[in-house]
Amino acid sequence: MKQLITLTDQAAQRIKEIMSIDEKNSLGVRVGVKSGGCAGMSYIMEYAKEINPNDEVIEDKGVKVFVDPGAIMYLLGTEMDYKKDQFSSSFIFKNPNETERCGCGESFKV
Repeated sequence: MKQLITLTDQAAQRIKEIMSIDEKNSLGVRVGVKSGGCAGMSYIMEYAKEINPNDEVIEDKGVKVFVDPGAIMYLLGTEMDYKKDQFSSSFIFKNPNETERCGCGESFKV
């Protein structure tokens, strides 16, 4: 079975950096989706302080990603990447379930 979410080396490295500066001793990062944005849905990321009983836990390249159970069907097969350029840096979700993405890249539709 294909892993729910895979991480590029850059994404895993960035999560490790974030975790090392988080003083609240998070277990990993939690990824979910919420309604909003011009295309209907947007990705959310936050520190995971605890494991929710229904979370899907992914361990990849030495980091833990917790996936909100309500987001699993939207994120199946997604690759999480991290890009840094001269003006900005951000996590990028390459999601095969997207049918449409807004121009700013902040939201999507399935």
